Amino acid sequence: MSDESRHHRTAAVIPAAGRGLRLGPGAPKALRALGGIPMLIHAVRAMARSRAVSVVVVVAPPDEAAEVRHLLDEHALPDRTEILVVPGGETRQESVRAGLDALPADITSVLIHDAARPLVPVDTVDSVIEAVRDGAPAVVPALPLADTVKEVEPGRPGEAEPVVATPVRARLRAVQTPQGFDLATLKRAHEAMAVSGEGATDDAGMVEQLGVTVVVIPGHEEAFKVTRPLDLVLAEAVLARRRATDAY
Repeated sequence: MSDESRHHRTAAVIPAAGRGLRLGPGAPKALRALGGIPMLIHAVRAMARSRAVSVVVVVAPPDEAAEVRHLLDEHALPDRTEILVVPGGETRQESVRAGLDALPADITSVLIHDAARPLVPVDTVDSVIEAVRDGAPAVVPALPLADTVKEVEPGRPGEAEPVVATPVRARLRAVQTPQGFDLATLKRAHEAMAVSGEGATDDAGMVEQLGVTVVVIPGHEEAFKVTRPLDLVLAEAVLARRRATDAY
């Protein structure tokens, strides 16, 4: 460990208080099974695999924090990583803020990671942390888009919608997580957003509104978000391949 890295301590916050309605009725999305193990466990392990992550904070549904704690205790997780569970809020923004408030005082940088991205490789996690430690206040992993994107005038579901513009695809990126931040910068963004009363689904977007530059680093195709039933099929296939090659 270099002298520089000794001054940094990184935590990961996983907001997992949402219901995940697009996967259909039943358990919250984060607790759906992937390869027989809840997606949340995969996501926690993905963060804990990075030796640079010393604390993982799981933000649970407000009425299920005890159950989530029990679930985490049932599965093998790295002993070197401290795992905390805190109840979340009504919105993702409130839940992330609850996670930030639970961090130990010596944390200097933080990752915010979607529980619904259970298969992000450790190399991607490490790359985000390294970029923050090298001085970037906000870092997001992202991929170029394979599809042409159209901006439309939104209409009613199922109806034809007129195209307004076609953005230049080479300038667009599909953003993934974990998103990495200098902790003081992210806290400042949350405080500013709380004052303005505006919501946000993307922590990097909140930092952008402060006028702080957010940088993009290469993401990974296996860090996709499990949102629809088809995503779960793909995730099962990726996990099966990893297990078959002893890479997981």
